[in-house]
Amino acid sequence: MANKRVLVTGGAGFIGSALCRHLVAEGRYEVLNLDKLTYAADLASLAGAAGSTRYGLEIADICNGTRLREIFAEFRPGWVFHLAAETHVDRSIDGPEAFLETNVVGTQRLLTAALDYWRGLESAARTAFRFVHVSTDEVYGTLGPTGVFTEESPYRPNSPYAASKAAADHLARAWHSTYGLPVVISNCSNNYGPYQFPEKLIPHMIIRAVDGRTLPVYGQGLNVRDWLFVGDHVTALIAVAERGRIGEKYNIGGHGERRNIDVVRSICRHLDRLRPLSQGHYADSIAFVDDRPGHDLRYAIDPTKTERELGWQRSGDFEIGLAETVAWYLDNEAWWRAKLAAGYQADRLGSALTP
Repeated sequence: MANKRVLVTGGAGFIGSALCRHLVAEGRYEVLNLDKLTYAADLASLAGAAGSTRYGLEIADICNGTRLREIFAEFRPGWVFHLAAETHVDRSIDGPEAFLETNVVGTQRLLTAALDYWRGLESAARTAFRFVHVSTDEVYGTLGPTGVFTEESPYRPNSPYAASKAAADHLARAWHSTYGLPVVISNCSNNYGPYQFPEKLIPHMIIRAVDGRTLPVYGQGLNVRDWLFVGDHVTALIAVAERGRIGEKYNIGGHGERRNIDVVRSICRHLDRLRPLSQGHYADSIAFVDDRPGHDLRYAIDPTKTERELGWQRSGDFEIGLAETVAWYLDNEAWWRAKLAAGYQADRLGSALTP
């Protein structure tokens, strides 16, 4: 395991940067971050890794097959973690084409480049190589009031984003089944934590609350999500690469089911404690708005297979992680203020009914 070379696509994104920081900090990996540096990428999130001789950055597009083959030949990774993707459901409603290009076409080109590289490895390196395809629970569609997603749940994506990730999952599976590429697939629940781009629910609500704006909640806020702290996701991904069975998929969840309205109210309570208003409470600014088109009612992940087979466990409970996350955004206001200054408005996206 010493000095294993790891290629992380999308390593300047929220989850990818957390993975890069963790791998570099462990001291037994050489990490190459391959990122196109789109709007959601942030090199500041890699400050903890960027100064290390074990970390490198390659600015490239996963849709560029020629450059991908060059990168594989130059860096010669032992593991690949594929996280590069367009991820925001609301943006996929307004502009699905970018999601198809990156999430589907880009995944196919990355798989093809990885396959060409893997076929040229010597026997021991071929056996040790892993391609970890990182996906989402949204590919499974929606649940009713009861039940959970397992690795055997059928795919029923309801948003353009979910459909593009479902297609990518199927491609990853096919490259293993057809060509033998040693692929392992993971499907995670909603991530949260430091450095998350503020279009996602938790940071979105924090920064709007701090700015004294309304806190818009879709519908009546009854949609349920299973929340997973990003640091726990990172340790699960490493376990998948180290101990996951080739050709299998592993669901990664945080046992953190919450209704959206309850998450927002919890954020408000933490803000009341950490940065109280001169009068009133942050929850007074909650406003219900028209629901998102095709909004899935409920997600819930059963991570039993991951816990049992890989020996992975989450580190703590959702409320503890949420308190830490709210405190981080308050302590790092300059980070998200820079996003606003660069043009992000923290306004609603995804209300269009047609692409």
